Amino acid sequence: MPADGRPPLLQLTAVTRRFGGLAAVDGVDLALGPGALLCLIGPNGCGKTTLFNLISGELAPTTGEIRFAGDRIDGLKPFAIARRGILRKFQIPGVYADLTVAENLRIAGHSRQLRGVGETDARTAPAALLDLVRLSHRRHVLASDLPHGERQWLEIAMVVAAGPRLMLLDEPTTGMTAAETCATVALVRDLHAETGVAAIVIEHDMAFVAALNAPCAFMLRGRIAIEGSFEAVRAAPLVRDAYLGAA
Repeated sequence: MPADGRPPLLQLTAVTRRFGGLAAVDGVDLALGPGALLCLIGPNGCGKTTLFNLISGELAPTTGEIRFAGDRIDGLKPFAIARRGILRKFQIPGVYADLTVAENLRIAGHSRQLRGVGETDARTAPAALLDLVRLSHRRHVLASDLPHGERQWLEIAMVVAAGPRLMLLDEPTTGMTAAETCATVALVRDLHAETGVAAIVIEHDMAFVAALNAPCAFMLRGRIAIEGSFEAVRAAPLVRDAYLGAA
């Protein structure tokens, strides 16, 4: 049960995924409340991406169950899970390079209607999202002409425009400069605060995770070993030894 006492939006119970004799995800229990923000961290190969694949339906658990808004979703196809409101950054069509920033957002908003989510509200209308992701001045620029960081921001905005209840963001700062990473912290914070959409973020950049200052779950060898604030997780000897080092 989430700390605020509300029923979880997402709940994983004893979720395991085996590939032959290897348990890439091993008995994971995880509960995420409505509107919550969580950073999922851990060394390469610890099971983070496999966990995302299980939540989004790219893979089915070997054992255990996954519930979303009270309904069991493990074993459903990705499109069926997306219809329920779990959207992963690459599960909507990627950025359309030959269309403008504004046109990309309009297409993403149209996918919301196709999924039967309903009308776009003021917070997720294209103009509002352009402001939130710092791209209002780029609305008429072709996506192909955006620098890497701004293209990443557009992709995140497209996920939001499509009307998720839960966003899965896999390493959103990969390839970014330090300045772009810093701006992405503010962007994710603003989107979360303004839209109230729950989000799980996989991230390796500890400067990003520290600045975001959201609750963290640390994975190691397929299990969630520690959960808590970033400061509490970073201070744990297991985390320092396995991932963060002594810094």
